[in-house]
Amino acid sequence: PDPADREAWLAAGVEAYEAFIGGLLSVTDNRDGDTIIAPQDVVRHDDDDPYLVVAADKGTATFSDKANAVARREGFWLDDAFASGGSNGYDHKAMGITARGAWESVKRHFRELGHDTQSDDFTVVGVGDMSGDVFGNGMLLSEHIRLVAAFDHRDIFIDPNPDAAASYAERRRLFELPRSSWSDYSRDLISEGGGVFSRSAKQIKLTPQIREALGIDDGVETMTPNDLMRAVLLAPVDLFWNGGIGTYIKASDETNAEIGDRANDAVRVDGRDLRVRVIGEGGNLGVSQRGRIEAAQHGVSVNTDAIDNSAGVDTSDHEVNIKILLADAVRDGALALEERNELLASMTDEVGSKVLRHNTDQNTLLGNARVQGPQMLHVHRRLIADLESDGFLDRELEFLPDEAEIDRRLEAG
Repeated sequence: PDPADREAWLAAGVEAYEAFIGGLLSVTDNRDGDTIIAPQDVVRHDDDDPYLVVAADKGTATFSDKANAVARREGFWLDDAFASGGSNGYDHKAMGITARGAWESVKRHFRELGHDTQSDDFTVVGVGDMSGDVFGNGMLLSEHIRLVAAFDHRDIFIDPNPDAAASYAERRRLFELPRSSWSDYSRDLISEGGGVFSRSAKQIKLTPQIREALGIDDGVETMTPNDLMRAVLLAPVDLFWNGGIGTYIKASDETNAEIGDRANDAVRVDGRDLRVRVIGEGGNLGVSQRGRIEAAQHGVSVNTDAIDNSAGVDTSDHEVNIKILLADAVRDGALALEERNELLASMTDEVGSKVLRHNTDQNTLLGNARVQGPQMLHVHRRLIADLESDGFLDRELEFLPDEAEIDRRLEAG
């Protein structure tokens, strides 16, 4: 299409997406009751496997209805359980479920540090803006957040000495303002020396307050936007909250080429240089696995992103399983589709509660494991070796320590 014709580009994107989904279903087993139906003219070398679902990510959740329409057209047994989060599914942003799940990790990390995020003020930097699902919902989960700085793809926001109550109210206003950006933040509510700066600027003048808040040397008068964003990531605050897209932290012995996120090469920092106490990852891949390990070895409290942001996937699992459970009743006419949808909607709060309980429980297990880690390392060593010898684990792929490194850690306690 003509590059200027946005509607034509969208139509082409939808057409390609529907073709891709249709292609997946054309080589996927189907189900009719208890009978598995193999795809026509397909040679299978694996066992029966009719379970295929779409997990929309990176802003494509609006395509769930389109994927479900393809599933319905192809007669795929999951029907609208094929792609969760559509018109008749759970709205993750409205539930704020991904951010709320990741916040359970944040609360646990701080509890281990002797700090209650729900009653005591703490400082935060982050990636994202208040219009985003994960960043926006996350920055409303405590009235004691003092958001010192954040950036998205457009702006850099810096509030060197934020007032927790006033800034919370302003963040809520932006969250409720459609398509808001940091440029919509009321300048009257930003503390002295702060501001909102465009990433397209050539240089940004630093105030004494910005230098102090971000831990920048006194002699530095100006910075490029990229250097200022690096300073935000390296700020001496309590929490780094990642609600954006991209990898912002790597290990010192990793190259940017290994990370594979060229858009953020000029911004990325090393795990050993972080000065935050806790990382919360509502987004995906904000920290490389080796960067995560390096940060942890330098005293940062951090999980994997798969733990922190699991609530979104967990909610989708609940939706899919409920729809599968009710499918026979709908098919037999015992339950109208409208009634099923009403039942599904009525369970929103209960599903959210069950999902968050999973986040709490897995953080409890991991917290206990961290405390027991040094004493259990010899057990972990045997487990790693057994899994490796049985072919279930690739130590190098998972960035697990080799035998010499385990010896070193055992000696170091």
